[in-house]
Amino acid sequence: MLKNIASSMSQTQAERMRSVFINVSKIPLLFLFLYMFVCSLDVLSSAFQLAGGKVAGDIFNDNAILSNPVAGLVVGILVTVLVQSSSTSTSIVVSLVSSGLLNVRSAIPILMGSNIGTSVTNTIVALMQAGERDEFERAFAGATVHDCFNWLSVLVLLPLEATTGLLRRLSQAVVDTFHISSGEKAPEMLKVMTEPLTKLIIQLDKSVITGIAMGDEAMSNRSLVRVWCKNHILTSSGNVSVGDSFNCTSIQPCWQSNATTWTTQNMTLLVNIEKCSHLFVDSFLSDLEVGIILLACSLLLLCTCLLLLVKLLNSLLQGQVAKAIQRIINTDFPYPFGWLAGYLAILVGAGMTFVVQSSSVFTSAITPLIGIGVISIERAYPLTLGSNIGTTATAILAALASPGDKLAAAFQVALCHFFFNILGILLWYPVPTTRLPIRMARTLGQRTAKYRWFAVLYLLLCFLLLPSLVFALSMAGWQMMAGVGVPFAAALLLVFVVNMLQVHRPGCLPVRLQSWDFLPVWMHSLQPLDTLITKVTLCCAKGASEPGLIQCSTDHDGPQKRSHMALDNLVLCYIDEAPTVVMSQAADEAPTVVMSQAADKAPTVVMSQAADKAPTVVMSQGVNRVRSTRL
Repeated sequence: MLKNIASSMSQTQAERMRSVFINVSKIPLLFLFLYMFVCSLDVLSSAFQLAGGKVAGDIFNDNAILSNPVAGLVVGILVTVLVQSSSTSTSIVVSLVSSGLLNVRSAIPILMGSNIGTSVTNTIVALMQAGERDEFERAFAGATVHDCFNWLSVLVLLPLEATTGLLRRLSQAVVDTFHISSGEKAPEMLKVMTEPLTKLIIQLDKSVITGIAMGDEAMSNRSLVRVWCKNHILTSSGNVSVGDSFNCTSIQPCWQSNATTWTTQNMTLLVNIEKCSHLFVDSFLSDLEVGIILLACSLLLLCTCLLLLVKLLNSLLQGQVAKAIQRIINTDFPYPFGWLAGYLAILVGAGMTFVVQSSSVFTSAITPLIGIGVISIERAYPLTLGSNIGTTATAILAALASPGDKLAAAFQVALCHFFFNILGILLWYPVPTTRLPIRMARTLGQRTAKYRWFAVLYLLLCFLLLPSLVFALSMAGWQMMAGVGVPFAAALLLVFVVNMLQVHRPGCLPVRLQSWDFLPVWMHSLQPLDTLITKVTLCCAKGASEPGLIQCSTDHDGPQKRSHMALDNLVLCYIDEAPTVVMSQAADEAPTVVMSQAADKAPTVVMSQAADKAPTVVMSQGVNRVRSTRL
């Protein structure tokens, strides 16, 4: 018996050591996948710049449009989305301001827009976790809390800046107070690690985008792909003709030869010495073609690394380890110092962003951790706010490295960006009841968990379609933009007020307005659109293999009555889903019934079966399951 006990103990110890060895061996893989994930983000940014960098430069070149604050905001969003880098768009703004082509007043809305545009990266990263409903809900909420904070801050601070010039005056006061001298360039710690790999893939000449933005027509025909990495400027003297003696303005003596006036002038010549060594250095492809290739490859690498990271984190952060990490990250300090934990998280977020020199990298890295539940959205929110501050601190150091003639303008623009984020934090963080971004992000997460296609719609609407529409209206003139924008804003305000009254004071409203049921279903529910997308998807999936496709829908008594809760109001929640039947049957076939149902949904029926087979019924339910389901 003692031998059996000793044998079982030795076996248990061996299994424990084997488990420890496996977990320890996963840690280098975790860092490898994280490194490849960050490199893929860098290549993704280069791909976007190749595909849309010149367009971004052309947008910045139209200074008449940028004088409009709303148009400037939209330009900042579009350009940052196109180049996938707020640092690039901010550096272009600094160059325009320092060269006198753009004033600080017009630059501030563009900086606000770049703050919004940079949050698209971690929202794209959240899409990679769409395979698990619960993880997707948490990840998308954690990613969009950044969007919600930026949009709310802009809604308050942009009108305030347009009327009072608050940020411009604050930054000017700081510039006038301190005697600032040019310093060394801010260290790019993350670039030191990623550039050895990314430089072998692609290298860009970002001065082309800046040159186009500043109106240099010669840059329009140059490629963004860097070909020569080392060059040298030679200065020499040569004889040049100046026509006649009246045109001789050189400080060197002039002389005549064969009825031509000559003089001596210094000439500079750029001599290329060494070619770059990346994959596309000798490519004959256009910038757009190279950008599309890199975009596809970087997205594939990004998805692969993210999936492997999530799998490794799930395997490592199990049981007591996961609970311990969650306690460390999400636990507040003892009373009465619990409020300090959030501000400590802001400092951590700012410090980590300063180390990696990129807010997109930091927020994208914590998005998978939010998805698997290691970091709560309440803790992710201050980390994101700190990341906003960290990226502006980097911009301030970069501005201090500017030449003496550009230092004041560059420093003032960087300070405007810094004060914008500080004021936004003061608006939406210190008082718990004002932390609206968390509630808005949770609502978006619940919506995308229910309708996963809504995440793509959200990205297209908030970062492309809506900004493009506002930009087009701004080009038509402020009268057109005001004529369309004011009624639209008034309608949104009316909907918001009615929603609040439906929740808190329904008795103050007429009976008809106490719910939105009097409107057509498509105006207050996503279910008709979801049904359409489902039918189209089924057509595409089964149309080739099953030629006889019949689609029909059953009529029921109509949508269920809603309760008067906020999530049941217009644009916020759509729980009344009437059943839809999709029937697919080939000739001489009897039907098979497949039923699937998500939370609060009426059943959807898909019928298809070959001949001589008995009907089969498969039922599944979505969000209310114990474990989430893969796509």
